[in-house]
Amino acid sequence: MDFSDTVLSKLKGCAANPFHSQIMVIHKAKMAFTFILSCLCFFAPVYQAQPSSPTISDLSFKNLDFAMNLYRKISNYHDKNIFLSPLSISSGFAALLMASDGVTHEEILKGMNLEQLERGDQPELIPRLFQLLHENITQNGSLKLDQSMAMFMRQHFAVEKTFEDKIKRFFDADIKTVDFTDTKGSVRFINEYIKQQTDGKVTEVISNLDPLTHLLLVNTIFFQGAWEMPFNSNLTENAPFYIDNYNIVQVPMMFREDKFYTMEDVPLGARVLKLPYQEGVSMLILLPNKGMDYTVIDDEITAERFQRWVRKLQKIKLEVNMPKFKMEQSYSLQNILPEMGMTSIFSNAANLTRLSKEERLKVSEVLHKAVIEVDEIGTTAAAATTTGIIPYSLPRTFTVNRPFFFFIYHENTNCLLFMGRVIDPTKS
Repeated sequence: MDFSDTVLSKLKGCAANPFHSQIMVIHKAKMAFTFILSCLCFFAPVYQAQPSSPTISDLSFKNLDFAMNLYRKISNYHDKNIFLSPLSISSGFAALLMASDGVTHEEILKGMNLEQLERGDQPELIPRLFQLLHENITQNGSLKLDQSMAMFMRQHFAVEKTFEDKIKRFFDADIKTVDFTDTKGSVRFINEYIKQQTDGKVTEVISNLDPLTHLLLVNTIFFQGAWEMPFNSNLTENAPFYIDNYNIVQVPMMFREDKFYTMEDVPLGARVLKLPYQEGVSMLILLPNKGMDYTVIDDEITAERFQRWVRKLQKIKLEVNMPKFKMEQSYSLQNILPEMGMTSIFSNAANLTRLSKEERLKVSEVLHKAVIEVDEIGTTAAAATTTGIIPYSLPRTFTVNRPFFFFIYHENTNCLLFMGRVIDPTKS
């Protein structure tokens, strides 16, 4: 049995979440949960990689840890709202993994936490896993999750045929030729592509381009989903949201009383609430207890902890109060990823010889932009021990009226699609 058969057989064993046989709502998803982008510009130019053993579950788990590590790096820069798509960023770098060699390849593997999934005798293993993961997430065709990738290349730029074939095969990437010397025309053309791929939700990602750009890699993801149990807009009313001890804002607070899956992480000092969308995707809310500093919780969120939350959820009747919010966040990841060990790819020491034999090729930018809107209808975008996680009789209300974290994930694979932190829901 070859690798593909092994992975696919594991996929067939995934049980559907019983949660999703519940009531289908008539309301159409107004929710634009859109994300976007790893924009990677390259130009200018080291050896080979390392190995191990994988399935889609392994990839999702590794992506979870990469997401938490990246989130912590971003959170170190400010105490504001955060929103990103770890899957989009990971997919972009999985494509770069195929383009790189030597030290650059090893640094990407380590930074993305994928070292244990690499096998020297199966160079297509990781991109194939990403391909299978995407197919699994979108397999029934009813989930609105559109991922796309495009390479915008300078005219007459010589891309290796092997790389071009692989990026088309594993990521279904568009290959487009651009005259980067016409910077205004290039910016307009690329932004229009991104706008179309995200249903108009993400615009103006690029404001300028270096005329010496050789190649721009763009990865987009767009999610649109309706709540399985929508909130009643007639019950939404303004209520206080406590940013900290000194700052209070008024926000439109949604309300619903129903049976929800919830649990409490006692040692962490936080509660968890699951809000399912239709079609196998859910939002997990992590709400720190009153008086608990959310920055302390920042350091404690891990892939193991996330999976433990999901396993320990219990269904009880709750009154849920949840703020409506919109966010649009942009990040220049070339300023952050070197802190995660990815340094050579942004320097003249970059080894991207699998992408092109042209010399002095490097990544100049990694731009990431994410957009989300959450309202009454929806969103417009595992340790074996049970230590410390004690489900017990919870208060019968779950009021999200202070800074909180949220995670949007695909249930069958535990793949993290989006994650964020809301400090002030009135700030976009």
